[in-house]
Amino acid sequence: MNADQLLNLSSNVLFIAFILLLIAIFPFGLAVKSSRKLFERVGLALTYAAFLLQLTYFLVRWMAVGHAPVSNMYEFMTFFGIMLTGSTLILYHLYKQTIVALFSLPVSLIIIGYGGVFAKEVSPLVPSLQSNWLAIHVITVAFSSAILSVAFATGIIYLLRVLDVHKKTTSTRALELVLYGLVVTIGFIGAATIFSVTMDDRTLFFEGVQGQEKTIYSMFPLIVNDGALTAEGDAIGLVEIPNSIEARKLNTIVWAFIFGTALYALIRLITRKSLAILLKPLTNKVNPALMDEISYRAVVIGYPLFALGGLMFAMIWAQIAWGRYWGWDPKEVWALITFLFYAVVLHLRLSKGWEGERTAWMVIIGFGIIIFNQVFVNLVIAGLHSYA
Repeated sequence: MNADQLLNLSSNVLFIAFILLLIAIFPFGLAVKSSRKLFERVGLALTYAAFLLQLTYFLVRWMAVGHAPVSNMYEFMTFFGIMLTGSTLILYHLYKQTIVALFSLPVSLIIIGYGGVFAKEVSPLVPSLQSNWLAIHVITVAFSSAILSVAFATGIIYLLRVLDVHKKTTSTRALELVLYGLVVTIGFIGAATIFSVTMDDRTLFFEGVQGQEKTIYSMFPLIVNDGALTAEGDAIGLVEIPNSIEARKLNTIVWAFIFGTALYALIRLITRKSLAILLKPLTNKVNPALMDEISYRAVVIGYPLFALGGLMFAMIWAQIAWGRYWGWDPKEVWALITFLFYAVVLHLRLSKGWEGERTAWMVIIGFGIIIFNQVFVNLVIAGLHSYA
């Protein structure tokens, strides 16, 4: 097989894995509601099959591109989702809690679906990525982030179990906001898919820091850089922002909120219930103390792995690529913030006795920091990692 055939094969294998994971959610849901082992076994078999196919995708794409396929947003987010599937299986076998798989797998699907809206084409690696540390650093970060993401899922489960979601309190409003954020991500996937089918790409030109620059919009340009024009010299866009900010990428985030909010409103309109109320019955048989324990154990496993991959390996690679261990690049800063945040989580847990609801909120905030680092910092904030 040539490279193009291998790339097509890897994409098809990943798509089949995505469908299997999507199907697996239903037997897991039936297992939680009925406690029947047959449903649990079916869901587990589908998840294992999907995970093996995901690994096949990874290895086949590696063969096709000639390096670890983690060098752009599509490849990294896809691998992040794959590692979340693997982490879910690991923690399932440690604790035998079907509810964890039921809540973790949709997050994995959202992450893989999010990665799928980015360009899948293979581009030559920039010099800083032409290193074996690409695989070592990024794979470790993705795996550690995936384990910490399982803690996010168990934190959600814990809050749904212990909170009275029918009452409007600060906690229930915050929980609903978190669930709304997941819907916004689904909205982004929907927006990207709809625009890719209904609209041709638009090329705009503006005067940047290096003379005339161009940017290609796949979504209708609501937000543009100062003085942006079409090739015909026509102005377009509703809002102009400074050229120091990547307007095209900010534009995609705005559309994500527009579509996500519309989807959230539609769910509320049809069901007449909040998302928390809709999901609450799935957690009626959950042991809250066990969910709290899984959240803590996931942090205990994920935190040192993140320290290793996100800081130590990253600094070694930075020294090789740029001649310095640390440079306060936005990505580096947020990796440090992530490291320090989870250090605080463990400190408060061990020395101050923070358990239960406090731990649940902390791991949810930690997941938010991880996603902010991987999405907003990569897409909007200019830095040495902007190639992603």
